[in-house]
Amino acid sequence: MKPEQYKHIEDSELLQRFYTDRNNEWLGIVLQRYTMMLLGVCMKYLKNEEEAKDGVQQVFLKAIDEIQKYKITYFKSWLYMVAKNHCLMQLRDKSKFNTPIDERLMAVSEETEGMAIHLEKDRQLNNVSQALAQLNKEQQLCVTLFYLEKKSYQEITELSGYSLLQVKSHIQNGKRNLKILMDKMTNE
Repeated sequence: MKPEQYKHIEDSELLQRFYTDRNNEWLGIVLQRYTMMLLGVCMKYLKNEEEAKDGVQQVFLKAIDEIQKYKITYFKSWLYMVAKNHCLMQLRDKSKFNTPIDERLMAVSEETEGMAIHLEKDRQLNNVSQALAQLNKEQQLCVTLFYLEKKSYQEITELSGYSLLQVKSHIQNGKRNLKILMDKMTNE
């Protein structure tokens, strides 16, 4: 299969083909589309070309593994978060092992606290992304449109074709299910 012959096919359709027949070639095509984006993300955080290239490969492997477990709807943004989290983990691990022990470093600085808060927020965003992927498609769509894209109930009704009552129900149930899934991830 040549990736260019599938240019006209949306990511979602390629992923659906993968979920249907579990043929990794579909995954390879969709992942190849984002190689440069991933390299850019890895370069932004890791600031080293070789580490960035290694990071892209590791993100591919993680994505392949995760896609087996979860049904991903918003692939590009999900893949971006996987790459970003991978890079932040690399930086955290690197600083853990490459920092010489120094009494001055033992004191918790505001910068360290800020980084810890940043890492925690990124972990939570990753959990939200994974939890969102586990919702049914109706809840996933309505929650994404309402909370992430800031659409009104009326706009969601027009975009989705669901009635106003259905939209409100999907958002309410989706929000409740997200909380349950997030609590489950936090306690694991």
